[in-house]
Amino acid sequence: MNKIPWLALALAAGVMLGAMFFGGLWWTVRKGMSSPSPSLWFLGSLLLRMGLVLAGFYFVGRGGWARLVSCLLGFIIARFIVLRLTRPKNEPPHPTAKEASHAP
Repeated sequence: MNKIPWLALALAAGVMLGAMFFGGLWWTVRKGMSSPSPSLWFLGSLLLRMGLVLAGFYFVGRGGWARLVSCLLGFIIARFIVLRLTRPKNEPPHPTAKEASHAP
């Protein structure tokens, strides 16, 4: 019973790590595409984001595998949240694939 608060904290830490990672990726793409040297933006962002996430997973996961899994679940949840928040307003939620007219 004592593990549940720690797992909830690990889940919250995973959401924060995921929000930083995927939000930073979105920000980097927006800034990098209009920059005269996008390779520096992308490389620097990759190193910073990966370093923060790996350090975060290391510190959260020291308590055991259950905390690590909970943190990973929060990280994945944050991915879907950031995708929803950064979607352009005129894009449909699920783009449908165009069907081929020659298929039987």
